[in-house]
Amino acid sequence: MPTPLRQKRVAEQLRVEISDLLQRELKDPRLNLVTVTRVTIDRELAQADVYVSTLGDEAQRREMLEGLRSAAGFIRRELGRRIQLRNTPNLVFHWDPGLENLENISRLLDELKKDEAVRNHDPGDKEA
Repeated sequence: MPTPLRQKRVAEQLRVEISDLLQRELKDPRLNLVTVTRVTIDRELAQADVYVSTLGDEAQRREMLEGLRSAAGFIRRELGRRIQLRNTPNLVFHWDPGLENLENISRLLDELKKDEAVRNHDPGDKEA
C-alpha cells in the first residue's frame, strides 16, 4: 500500500497530465474550457476520481461529462504511457460544483455590500 504522501503525489501528477491531455490532445468540442479541479485516488491506486468544472449551463455540463466518459479509455491509455505506475487507474469523472459555489458566495457578498452601502447613505437621514 502506498503512503498517503504517495497517493497525493500520484493524484497531483494525474491532474496535471489529464489537464494537458484535455488541452492538447483531445479535439472534442464538448471538452472545450474544461478545468480539472482535483483528483483523488484510492489506497490501491486502482481508481481515480477526477473532478472537473467548466462554464455553461446544466445541459453543457452533461455533454461535457458525456464527452469525458467517452474519452476515458483514450485518456487512461495516454496516462499509462506518461506515468510510470504498475497499473493505470480507472478514471471516474465527476462534476465539481466548487467554482459555481464560489461564484454564488461572491455574488451574495457583493449584494450584502450594496445593501450596507444603501443603509449607510440613506437620503432620509438629514443631518442638521
